[in-house]
Amino acid sequence: MNEKVYRAIKKMIAIHRFQPGLRLNAEKIARELGVSRTPVWESIRRLGQEGIVQNIPNRGVFMAETPLERVVEMIEARGVLDKFAGRMAADRISDSILKQLRQCLPDQLRAIERADISLYSSLDFRFHGLIYEASGNSYLKELFESITLQTLPARMQILSILPLLYLDHQEIIQGLADRDPDRVEEALAHHTEIVIAHVKKLMQSANEREEMVRQIRMKAPYIDRLKKRNRVTEGNLKSREINKQ
Repeated sequence: MNEKVYRAIKKMIAIHRFQPGLRLNAEKIARELGVSRTPVWESIRRLGQEGIVQNIPNRGVFMAETPLERVVEMIEARGVLDKFAGRMAADRISDSILKQLRQCLPDQLRAIERADISLYSSLDFRFHGLIYEASGNSYLKELFESITLQTLPARMQILSILPLLYLDHQEIIQGLADRDPDRVEEALAHHTEIVIAHVKKLMQSANEREEMVRQIRMKAPYIDRLKKRNRVTEGNLKSREINKQ
């Protein structure tokens, strides 16, 4: 039961049910899954050990907020695993898994058209999970799931790059169908590069925004003093005019 609940909560996280910084309601999750609070709390404890959630004393359990710098490192690590798993999958993939990968594409396209990040994330998780399953290495799949879940508690918008990622998925499937490990590896490498470039762009925008705010705050005291001095000057001029009259 503990393992079943743990995987159910991980799936909720994988499809972006819980946003970074959001407080998790263990009782509500237990009711939704139809279980007692004990396995839910055990799952939360495990997720805390993995750095996916944070238990803050006297406040509750919250989704962790992964810094974008950390996300880049995780994506780089997963990119290496993706290429390795992809090459293995090209040699070992079954017709059944290949069929399941192809079935993901129409649903992914609908998710993009609807701008449904939650649905796309769920389908993307399944898509790449199938590749790792096709590799025949269960430990690789465990690493994939662990790294992917740790990148999710990050504040970043990926809607703008979903069409590019979708095109990569098409290329990956074609490489797997042709049993061409080089083509699969190249497509997966491009996939990783797109995501990393996007995250770095978000980081740059965030840094620029923080710098602008810092500059504004630095100037604010000066501007306030200037306004105060102007008000005093205007008041003095008015007083002189009244005295003259």
